[in-house]
Amino acid sequence: MKNYSATHYSFQNLQENRMSFDQVFEHIMTFMQSQPCGNYRLMVGTDSQVHHSQTTFITGIVILNEGNGVWACIRKVVVPRKMLHLHERISYELSLSEEIVSLFTEERKNKLVDIVLPYLYQGATFTMEGHIDIGAGEKNKTRKFVKEMVARMEAMGVEPKIKPDAFVASSYANRYTK
Repeated sequence: MKNYSATHYSFQNLQENRMSFDQVFEHIMTFMQSQPCGNYRLMVGTDSQVHHSQTTFITGIVILNEGNGVWACIRKVVVPRKMLHLHERISYELSLSEEIVSLFTEERKNKLVDIVLPYLYQGATFTMEGHIDIGAGEKNKTRKFVKEMVARMEAMGVEPKIKPDAFVASSYANRYTK
């Protein structure tokens, strides 16, 4: 039986197009196995841009080995209308991130943890973060959604990050929404 995620999702980066989630996961495993005693942060975040007749959403998946490189890819979703209501757009961004986070099942997360486990006493680490393109600053229009969106990410067992720490959403994904 084919894994639903293997056929349903399509990811890309500068090296490859049309990767399944299974292929993305293999890239992440290979990246981590190349230096199992690293400090890994697996980050997922989504940003959006309203265009003339559509809204483009980009979800980034980034595996960062602190100070020792990164592997990343994106998934693009286009909604064929202008999503002008900020809460709707932010909520949909988070839904797309949640969708990808949910593909990292307990079994998959355990496989990633198992890579660094033998090296914990040498300083190896692994964390998973959900980057949300919102900020709590007084001038930030999204500040009133922080509690709600952070709670949603926490409910998935993922460490939420908001601006300025949500760089996967606010920088990496943002670059591809234009």
